[in-house]
Amino acid sequence: MSQKHTELYKIIGQAIKKYRKQKGLTQEQLADKMGISISYLTKIEAVNCDQPFSLEVLLDIAEVLEISIHQLLEDIE
Repeated sequence: MSQKHTELYKIIGQAIKKYRKQKGLTQEQLADKMGISISYLTKIEAVNCDQPFSLEVLLDIAEVLEISIHQLLEDIE
């Protein structure tokens, strides 16, 4: 992953974690609903996130959490 975007992935990963918890879902439940592995989701949400993810994954997460993609990106300046 490009060092240039590392901080952005961390911010988005933390937003995913926040909204997942607000929805009352475990990582396993969210991963199951999305059809991805729990290890992949764990890496996305990790504070030291080193897992790049696609726009498609981001859109799927927003859909399952019933939020707009904008909400996942709102902490990015």
